[in-house]
Amino acid sequence: MQLVVARVGRAHGIKGEVTVEVRTDEPELRLSPGAVLLTDPASTGPLTIETGRVHSGRLLLRFEGVRDRSAAEALRNTLLIADVDPEEMPEGEDEYYDHQLMDLDVVLADGTEIGRITEITHLPSQDLFIVERPDGTELMIPFVEEIVTDIDLEKQQAVINPPPGLIDDRAEIVSSRDEDSARDSSEDASRDKGSSGDAGA
Repeated sequence: MQLVVARVGRAHGIKGEVTVEVRTDEPELRLSPGAVLLTDPASTGPLTIETGRVHSGRLLLRFEGVRDRSAAEALRNTLLIADVDPEEMPEGEDEYYDHQLMDLDVVLADGTEIGRITEITHLPSQDLFIVERPDGTELMIPFVEEIVTDIDLEKQQAVINPPPGLIDDRAEIVSSRDEDSARDSSEDASRDKGSSGDAGA
């Protein structure tokens, strides 16, 4: 199985280093010196990592054969792809690879179906499940233990305990609109009554 583990950013310095946007929870495993990575576009790879270091909070990589800034800049926006054993599991007890979570059914504790995970977004503060509902709309579910209470890979399910408003926001919007509509109708009715009274006077 092939997974995108990083995207090449800007060239750094004049000796062929590049910044990378890390897209894996295990950069020390996927982006270590000696790792051979496929690329998208394929024409820029495969690339072998020669060195890696963290500078000002950013991971810098240098690849074999890339020796100057121009060559490094030519790799900008290249996706770095690793071959991963589909049976491989992360070391942490409650950790999962993205491919293991994709397409899981999202359900409530009582079994009510909410939708299906179609994308996982990695933000600095937390990860988000992008969930497609049966009607085609999407929800964003924070992947935190207070909300995602269980991941059952055998049943292919993610069980959630959503706080109010997380999955029924549309109902609240409809309700709010209904209230606004009702208030507007009431105000219109009041104005109509007032107009009639004025006319009568």
